[in-house]
Amino acid sequence: MISRPPIVEISACRSCGSPDLVILRAFGETPLADRLERPDCMDISYRAPLTLCHCTTCGLCQIRETIKPRILFGADYPYYSSVSPALLAHFHDSARAIMVHYPLRNEDWIIEAASNDGYMLEVFRTAGHRVLGIDPADGPVSEARRKGIDTRHAFFTKALAQELSEEGVKAKLFLANNVMAHVADVNDFISGIESVLSDDGIVVIEVPYLLDLVDGCAFDTIYHQHLLYFSLTSLLPLLARHGFELNDAERLAIHGGSLRLFVSRQSGQSPRLVGLLNEETQRNVNSIAFYDSFLARIDSLVQRTRNEVARIRSAGKRIAGYGAAAKATTLLHVMDLPEGTLDVIYDKSRWKHGRRMPGSEIRICAPERLLLDNPDAVLLLAWNFAEEIINENTAYLAGGGRFLIPVPAFREVHEP
Repeated sequence: MISRPPIVEISACRSCGSPDLVILRAFGETPLADRLERPDCMDISYRAPLTLCHCTTCGLCQIRETIKPRILFGADYPYYSSVSPALLAHFHDSARAIMVHYPLRNEDWIIEAASNDGYMLEVFRTAGHRVLGIDPADGPVSEARRKGIDTRHAFFTKALAQELSEEGVKAKLFLANNVMAHVADVNDFISGIESVLSDDGIVVIEVPYLLDLVDGCAFDTIYHQHLLYFSLTSLLPLLARHGFELNDAERLAIHGGSLRLFVSRQSGQSPRLVGLLNEETQRNVNSIAFYDSFLARIDSLVQRTRNEVARIRSAGKRIAGYGAAAKATTLLHVMDLPEGTLDVIYDKSRWKHGRRMPGSEIRICAPERLLLDNPDAVLLLAWNFAEEIINENTAYLAGGGRFLIPVPAFREVHEP
């Protein structure tokens, strides 16, 4: 049953409150990413408008529509960070680097918002530190607790932060990885961090980077969970509003391009941060013109991929997908492939097996079936993990298979 969920459309910027929002692109009524469907029950199949906007006052890029978080991150939320070896290595290395750069005592609290299945906190706990995870999704919370990671089953808000503070919990280190982009009330979120952080505390945040989204034409990372798309320029006033200073920023390759931010109450900007801010100024990230080439490239990139897929299918060959990621929902929606174009989508997460993709209803199964099915081509929907996936499937390529990688520019891999 197809339905539209309750929607709140903003009329002012989610950060600075300015009414000066300009629509960049309306994607139409799209399925909700990560709401994978079960073939054996009558799940509600939601569709909602998806509209990308830009604030001409503070420069924040954002989605106009807000869907209730419990609908987006409910009991069946299927994202588990520990599934990807590359992601595990990334956050393991990040935790180790933080512990070297910011010496922590065993009695110091380390808190992570959106801690998922405890993938990063486990590194700190193993090193002897006190950790607390906070996450709203039932499955990942259960998995984290199974590992012995103390986890609050809740959304991180200012109210929760004040409760923790009253309990005597003050974070020397606060982590927020890939969560700020999901927060409708970002001022409440940052204010919550301020409430629970010790006076000399450090905040380490990772967010997808707007410049990488634009330069890499990563339009498929635009979906209802991702409400905010940050530049450093838009982050500065948001943090300052709550008494924080952005001290440093590091560019990362993960997720197609991200930033690791180092924030505290102490003033000072690293030369690396100053350089990145100067680049954003030169590129005029606060202007509408900044998005012109990106918006023009979306349709040409989609058409290039669609044409290649159609050519393969017209030759009577079979195509599968790989990666039942949230971004795959937007990509498949915009590509609008004929029904039956993709036979199946392989995914490493056992929590997704047996489900179907929202909107297209393509079934999801374990990647071990790839060699058995031996499709002629595989459309790599999780293109941000292309290297990892290709390296794990060299036997498929050696047998004559090929991967089609749609983003950031269409390319084909057919040799191991």
